Amino acid sequence: MDNLTCRELIKAEKVTKRFGNLVAVDNVNFVLYENEMAGIVGSNGAGKTTFFNVLTGYFFPDDGKVFYENQDVTRISPQKRVGMGMMRTFQLTSTFDNLKVVDNMSLSFFRAHRTSSTFRLLTNTLAAFRGEERIWKCLEDFDLASVANREVKHLSLGEKRRLEIAMAVLAEPKVLLLDEPLAGLSESEISGLLGILQSHAHKQTILLVEHKISKVQDI
Repeated sequence: MDNLTCRELIKAEKVTKRFGNLVAVDNVNFVLYENEMAGIVGSNGAGKTTFFNVLTGYFFPDDGKVFYENQDVTRISPQKRVGMGMMRTFQLTSTFDNLKVVDNMSLSFFRAHRTSSTFRLLTNTLAAFRGEERIWKCLEDFDLASVANREVKHLSLGEKRRLEIAMAVLAEPKVLLLDEPLAGLSESEISGLLGILQSHAHKQTILLVEHKISKVQDI
C-alpha cells in the first residue's frame, strides 16, 4: 500500500497501558489507512486486546495519544467513537435470537441509517423492510441468503458470527473493528469467513485482532 497517497484513519502515538506493575502495552505506534485490512496478531497474553480496547475507547492509555481522522480521541468514549464511524462488531450486533436473520438485518440497517426507530420496527410488521436491496446483497455476500428466514437461535456459531459481521458491514462504518472473529469456529467456518472478509479487501477499512496468525496472514 502506498502510504503517501492513503489517508490515515486511526493513529496511535507512543501508547502505553499499565495495570498496576504490569505493562500490557508498551510505547506502541500504529497507523491504519483508509481501505486497508490489517491485523493485530500475536499469542495469547501479548496485549492485543488491551491495545484494541485503547483504540476503541474502552481503556484510556496511561501515556500516548490516539487519533481518528486527525482528531485526538484519546479520552473520547466508545459511544462517541461509534458515532464518528469506528464500529466494533458487538456495538451494533446484539442479535434478537427469536427473530429471523433477515429481520435482524432489517433492524440493523434501519437503526444505522435512522430511517425508522427500532420501536416502530418492532411494533409494526417487518415485512415492509425485507425487500431492501442492500440487505439482500449483504446476505448474499456473507452466504446467509439461504438461512434468511431462519430464526437466529437455530444458526450455527459460524452462521451467527457471519450475521454479526454482516450487520456491522450493513451499517457502513468508516472502520470495522473485529475482535477475534475466528474464535470457536471450525476449520470450514474459518475458511468461509476469511474468504468473505477477503472479498471486502480495499472496499472497507477493517482491523482485526487474532492470535491464529497462520489463519489471517494471507489476508
